Amino acid sequence: MPHHTHVRVHLATAADRPLMDHLWLMFRHDMSEFGSVTPGPDGTFRTDRLEAAFADADRVPYLLTADERPVGLAFVRGLAGPVRVLNSFFVVRGARGAGVGLRAVRDVLARHPGPWEVAFQDDNAPAVRFWRRVAREVAGDAWTEEHRPVPGRPELPPDAWIAFHMPAPGTR
Repeated sequence: MPHHTHVRVHLATAADRPLMDHLWLMFRHDMSEFGSVTPGPDGTFRTDRLEAAFADADRVPYLLTADERPVGLAFVRGLAGPVRVLNSFFVVRGARGAGVGLRAVRDVLARHPGPWEVAFQDDNAPAVRFWRRVAREVAGDAWTEEHRPVPGRPELPPDAWIAFHMPAPGTR
């Protein structure tokens, strides 16, 4: 996708749910590589985060589009708490590397100024590069990275967590 692609972040509604279900399946398939996760008997992956994004008042689901075509999703949790967490972020492979993800994540972060945390896996090299770049662009040198155990999954390596502060629009 060219860099002049028009990237938009939309608040996902119930009408977007079938589309979000498809994007979620692609995301979980991509992520299955890093947690040795396989689909259930029906060929799908767990959908608890997807369900919560639509049902929980403390969460919000976003649909990402590029030139009006669906290219990804972003789920934010912790809206009422002290720290917002981007607990799912996905861009389809065909839209990666053209700045789509960076433009979309900047939009999502700007909608919820304040402290943020994002988790990723060390063995997901593209995610490591992407999230460190996001942190640098948003917060300069004022960000941290630490490792935390995956809750309830002691057999998995710890997740890397990046923390930074997203300034309110017009401030620094």
